[in-house]
Formats: sequence, structure tokens, C-alpha cells
Amino acid sequence: MSEQRFDQGRVTITDPQVMRALAHPARLRIMEHLQSTGASVSATECAEVVGLSPSATSYHLRALARFGLVEEAPGRGDARERLWRGTVQPWQFAAGQSAGPEARAAEGALVEAFLARDIERARDWVRRASDEPPEWYDVATLSDVMLLVTAEELAELNAAVRELLEPYRRRHRVADPPPGARPVAVQYRAVPME
Repeated sequence: MSEQRFDQGRVTITDPQVMRALAHPARLRIMEHLQSTGASVSATECAEVVGLSPSATSYHLRALARFGLVEEAPGRGDARERLWRGTVQPWQFAAGQSAGPEARAAEGALVEAFLARDIERARDWVRRASDEPPEWYDVATLSDVMLLVTAEELAELNAAVRELLEPYRRRHRVADPPPGARPVAVQYRAVPME
């Protein structure tokens, strides 16, 4: 990966080519799966996660590998099976305030891919919410809160939210989840309005 920064244990991807490579829905799902589970997976296993054929998934894994986002992992003893694992855990992206048009466009494409994914998750919930068990229906939430804060207060709030969520991250619990646990997508955005 050509350009990256390390911030609070996170890799910040700044390279426009890498951001463009990630702006594909299947690649985002692959990266999310690898990051959230910490697993090493075959293209066939990953295909089940992303809803594509193993050959299409293999293509996307190789594309991510070209940019250093995934790598081959040690096998499970079967020389025919090729395993992959993520190389950046956790990651975020930012072109930076002084970025040129190419980096801004790549960042915009990646943001759009994330927003499309997040909106689809919310819509999927709304479509199936009435069929969910009451305990899940009652705790799911879609919320929008307007705050009035300084930049320093927002930085503190962001850090507090990350700290609050950290113990529940899937990768920390995947080996021994509590009974009844299921994956939950939490989208958090804090953007100035004026």
C-alpha cells in the first residue's frame, strides 16, 4: 500500500488508487468480513459472504492483494485451498484537506459506496423488522440527533463512542460469543451542518 498513516491504532488509507479499489461493494464486504472476524478465508468461503461466485470473489481478493489490503494466509493443510487474510486492522480512509482532485474523487466514490451499503442495511431491517423476535425489534434503533458542540467536544465524543463500542466488536467475540449474540451494524456519523 503506497500511502498510509497510522492514527490511534488505525491505518488511514490516503492513496486514491487504493480508495478506488475499495469503492466496490464486494470488496467492501470482503474487507469488512476479514476485519470484523480476523479470519483467514478461501475464495469459496468469502463468496458466501459477498454473494458472488468463488471465481468472481477470487478476482476481488487478488485486486485487494495488489494494493496490500489482503494477503495469502497459511493454509489448513490442503495445498489446493488458497486462504486470504486482511493486512490492515482496523482501517479508515481520508484524502486529507489539501488533497488534489483525483484523491477527492476517489474519496467521494468510497464514501458513496459506504453510504449505499449503510442505507441498504437500514432498508433491509425495515423490510424484515416485523418478522423479528420482539427482543430484537424493541432494541433496534434508527436515530438522528442534532448536537451543538465545539471541535474539541466532538473529538471527545468520537473517542468516547469508539471506546464504548470496542468491547463489542465482532473480532473480539467471534471465538466465544455470548448466547443469542448476532451481528449488528452500527453506523456512526458526526458531520458539521453549517
